[in-house]
Formats: sequence, structure tokens, C-alpha cells
Amino acid sequence: MKETRPINHTGDPAVKTLIQSRRFHLSLRFPGLAALIRLQRSRAALARLDAAALRDIGITPDEARAEARRPIWDAPAHWRG
Repeated sequence: MKETRPINHTGDPAVKTLIQSRRFHLSLRFPGLAALIRLQRSRAALARLDAAALRDIGITPDEARAEARRPIWDAPAHWRG
């Protein structure tokens, strides 16, 4: 019996387009969710910055760690209206 393995289509442009279009439509249906996902990604990127980069943007490593550890639903106050 021949072994079957899942096919990886991640390099296929048509699959990439489909994934991107689904993300786009999801963001239109749930704009708040899309904003929270962007916020979480920004926090993750902040956590990866080194001390020199943090100094360039004017925050300390402790402030960056505190922001990166905030839960996804803990959005900035100005978002809450």
C-alpha cells in the first residue's frame, strides 16, 4: 500500500491569493477582530526588538516587556470609545 502525504501548496500563487482574499473578507466582517490580531502582532514584534531599537523609539525594555505581555483583549483605552 502506497503511503500518502499531505501536499504543501504554500508556494502556489493561487493558494496565496485565496488565503489573502479570505483574510480580507474576514477583516471586513469582523473589523474589531482584525484590529486585535494586528495589535497582537505589533506586540509580538515589539517583544523581539533589541535594547538599541527600543531606545530609538523611546521606551525601556521593561516597558516593552509589559506591553508585549498584555492579553489580546487588553486594547488601548482610546479604542474603547
